[in-house]
Amino acid sequence: QVQLVESGGGLVQAGGSLRLSCAPSGRTIISTYVMAWFRQAPGKERDLVAAINWSGGNTYYADSVKGRFTISRDNAKNTVYLQLNSLKPEDTAVYYCAADTRTPWRTTIARTTDEYNYWGQGTQVTVSS
Repeated sequence: QVQLVESGGGLVQAGGSLRLSCAPSGRTIISTYVMAWFRQAPGKERDLVAAINWSGGNTYYADSVKGRFTISRDNAKNTVYLQLNSLKPEDTAVYYCAADTRTPWRTTIARTTDEYNYWGQGTQVTVSS
């Protein structure tokens, strides 16, 4: 069982920045897994924002966040990050960290919710105009 814990959300003005962090609780090592950040706004589906393979050599970004958000990982710290810059009110959502533990060492990026089998509880990001 993998428990993921997100942190770093909050309220920020448009144009501001936040950095989200995701780390597993306990002794779980996530360095061999594809990790991702999804977000879900009220009344909308949960959408993939960014994902990164185990080595960090392959990343994916949704078109809506390209050039503004950056996903990274520090396997020595067992942590994945999402840097959110130039935030817009439409970025307001609950952001979820997810792990695909069924295919370790995967070099490609999983892009659907079904491919991720562990999820965090989410952290709220609110961007005011």
